[in-house]
Amino acid sequence: MLRSGRIIYTNDLPIYTAFDEGAVRYPGALVADIPSNLNAMLLDGRLDLSPISAFHWAKHADVLALLPDLCIGARNEVWSVVCVSRKPLDQLDGVTIAVTRESASGRNLLRVLLERRYGVHATFVESADPFSVAARGEPALLIGDRAIDAQQTFTPAHVHDLGKSWHEWTGLDMVFAVWAVRRDVLAQHGAEVQQALDALIASQRWGSAHMDRVVATAQQTFPREAGYYAAYYETLNFNFDERARLGLGRYVEELFALGAIPAIPPIAPEVLVVSR
Repeated sequence: MLRSGRIIYTNDLPIYTAFDEGAVRYPGALVADIPSNLNAMLLDGRLDLSPISAFHWAKHADVLALLPDLCIGARNEVWSVVCVSRKPLDQLDGVTIAVTRESASGRNLLRVLLERRYGVHATFVESADPFSVAARGEPALLIGDRAIDAQQTFTPAHVHDLGKSWHEWTGLDMVFAVWAVRRDVLAQHGAEVQQALDALIASQRWGSAHMDRVVATAQQTFPREAGYYAAYYETLNFNFDERARLGLGRYVEELFALGAIPAIPPIAPEVLVVSR
């Protein structure tokens, strides 16, 4: 039985609600946690496959194989990965930014934007509560549901959507999370990996067809104003299609240019073809 991660934020619900409601059966064990913990558990063998930060996959592509069809990304705005700052991003040279410990992709995207797009260099300091830092008026990176809270709390001009900033610069999608499997697991349990992937795809399709149920689950988890989640899920992209692959390709190129990853890995998924 394969051990698979799932992200605890509401942005994963369009893929996992079908499992929660019993509409689709997952053939293994699901372990919910924040992205940075899932990254570590997949790398050290406590998980067999998982959604993980795109940055983490790119850094460890020698041991983690990219799975097809699924991602968590954005065509333009993302809403749930933001830098809260009273100054524009291009004016953050030399400042200290509190960054969440929960995500690698968001942190490295902010670094890419600051250094590669704007030519500025900031100091990142990990914080257990970057939202409180932002509330004090100091720059902070927020992801997930706390980033959504920031949108609804702080002055809109001070909440910088990193997906939007990336799209304005590159014209491309941004991919924040991908699904990956350990290469040793794939070699030994290919059929089980295929079954897990088939279930994930079926669950994502169910979620797309039953978005009202997904929205209701999100509302029960983190209540927000009517209509918010329906609009939020429209901003996200869960299909690892050609546009998403192009965006991921540019992201890893920028990471390599910064020296953040050892090599540029192939973007094409390496394993399995899901039956349609």
